[in-house]
Parts: sequence; structure tokens; C-alpha cells
Amino acid sequence: MSTQVEEKQALVGAYLASGTIGNVGLPGAPIAHFKLVVAPGSNSVSGTVEITQAILGPNSNIIVKNVHGKIYATGYGSVTKVVSLEGEYNHYLTPPAIGVIQEKFTAHLVLDDEWKGRGGFTYGNTSIEDVPVKPEN
Repeated sequence: MSTQVEEKQALVGAYLASGTIGNVGLPGAPIAHFKLVVAPGSNSVSGTVEITQAILGPNSNIIVKNVHGKIYATGYGSVTKVVSLEGEYNHYLTPPAIGVIQEKFTAHLVLDDEWKGRGGFTYGNTSIEDVPVKPEN
């Protein structure tokens, strides 16, 4: 089978998913906003994540481009899918340091068919665990 045919078959049934990971409404809480293309035929997801937090400085709004990961069906009651994500972003050093370094982003989600559930994410040295995942309209 040609590579083009395999790629087209992997994209059959693809859809967009967007939502938040984190305690939305809690002052100062970091929130990961995701926008993903989901391709169930290849068990893959890709897109972008924006991490927002009410802090001062250039790291209060982090854009993680080229996010990619896996999605799997579970068959466990209301938890119908699990998702893993990873990517990298620019972290701007604070004075007196000067420069930009690459930091890693990861996320893990357990979801129902509406993309509601629980999850967590890490970025740099920060780890957020057991927070709500909610779809955005």
C-alpha cells in the first residue's frame, strides 16, 4: 500500500478537539488551553497548547507549538479515551540572566466522549496533577 493511501486512511474520521486542563477560575492557577487535530485511525493527536497564568513576565503566556501525542480507546465505562501529549516551548530567562532555553511540556488526560475528565500537565519544573479537563465550545 502506498504511503499516500495510508496517510489518507489514517485521517478518515479526524476531528478537532479544544479545551482546558486546570482549575479554571482559581486565581493564579496555570491553565493549559489545547487545540488538537485528532486522527483516531492512527491513534494520533497534534496541535498547539497555550499555558496561561496570572503572573508577571514573559512566561505568563507560554505557547507550545508542534504538540503531538497518542489517543487510545479504553472500554472502561465512562472513561472512553486516554490521551498523552508532548512538545517544547521557549522559556525566557529572567534578569540578570539573558536568553531563551527550550523546555519540555507533557500532559496526560482520561476523558469521556465529550472530552470531559481529569488530567495533568508539566512544563519546565512545574507539575499540575489531578485537575479538571473540560471542552471549549
